[in-house]
Amino acid sequence: MAELIRPEQTPQTSWNLRDLRRSAKDKKVAGICGGLGENTPVPSWVWRAAFVTSLFIGGLGLIAYIVLWVSMPPAKADS
Repeated sequence: MAELIRPEQTPQTSWNLRDLRRSAKDKKVAGICGGLGENTPVPSWVWRAAFVTSLFIGGLGLIAYIVLWVSMPPAKADS
């Protein structure tokens, strides 16, 4: 028989883009990929790989990274 999946057992698949901020903890350059990794179900290493790969395919990754760097607010200060 098929087992029922309860809501608390389902993995997080929501994209929390309203709270999108640069990361203060998971940061290599500006915290963009870390912030994307914290607010999406995609890990930060996948975002980094995608940006690096897109650098070699027309350079669009660099432009997108700079736009996100300018437009994303910094991480919230821990109080």
